[in-house]
Amino acid sequence: MYTLMHGFYKYMTQKDDYCVVILGLDNAGKTTYLEAAKTTFTRNYKGLNPSKITTTVGLNIGTIDVQGVRLNFWDLGGQQELQSLWDKYYQESHGVIYVIDSNDRERMEESKMIFDKMIKNELLSGVPLLILANKQDLPDVMGVREIKPVFQQAGALIGRRDCLTIPVSALHGEGVDEGIKWLVEAIKRHAVVRPPAGERLGHQEKTRAHQPSTGFN
Repeated sequence: MYTLMHGFYKYMTQKDDYCVVILGLDNAGKTTYLEAAKTTFTRNYKGLNPSKITTTVGLNIGTIDVQGVRLNFWDLGGQQELQSLWDKYYQESHGVIYVIDSNDRERMEESKMIFDKMIKNELLSGVPLLILANKQDLPDVMGVREIKPVFQQAGALIGRRDCLTIPVSALHGEGVDEGIKWLVEAIKRHAVVRPPAGERLGHQEKTRAHQPSTGFN
């Protein structure tokens, strides 16, 4: 009886799992944004002291529960030598967060170049995209009206996917709530094409099981 009730409870409380990659140049504020998201949506979570956050070398991970789903974040290092590893995560991703340092005018063109390379990858076709103009708490930064046209030059590559560009301050948590909630709704809409992690794996296994044998082992 306990096993039955426990199984029913687990079924009723389980959440759909989705994976989100956080991309952008090094020092754009990706890890600070991830910490802000965890602080915003996870009760009693005490985020890292911003002064203790260092440049990501490899991968940071984080998880939040929001609006009935579970988001698993992969915060990937933005150094040039690490960008070649990004596409290893694309196939399993349900959403992309691209973080821009609004205060770094000198590297804006570089950021656009790697954005274009990322968005044209077929493994991310149709995947919802949240573009963050970060560091809006600093004076004299580029605003969304100035940044948006630069990245909209890749409009043909972005296609008809759900896409939103918003101003944020990851340091102060401003704009985090709005962006994450929008992304969740966009990911849910796209779930018909790219279902939750567990369901997607099951679908792939069923597909392989029904594929005709080639006669080779």
